[in-house]
Amino acid sequence: MSVKLRLKRFGAKKAPRYRIVAADSRFARNGREIETIGFFDPTTQPETVKVDAEKALNWMENGAQPSDTVRDILARQGIMKQYHDAKAAKKVKK
Repeated sequence: MSVKLRLKRFGAKKAPRYRIVAADSRFARNGREIETIGFFDPTTQPETVKVDAEKALNWMENGAQPSDTVRDILARQGIMKQYHDAKAAKKVKK
């Protein structure tokens, strides 16, 4: 099973809101999800983003691949830097 961190769209027509979810890559965009790790609302000024960093880091450490958009969102939140630092520290430790 290949797990991806990606956006799941919900909200009204022309007023999108997204959940950041961990989902099996074989399922549809708005299909079954494993776990919700955050929320993204692009319609507000500035954009509203809430991400549980612990859950996101845990999923990435276990092999989940973020989509391009989710990777950008996580990078803006500083979570990708935490992930790369932890990965580098683990490599040095060995």
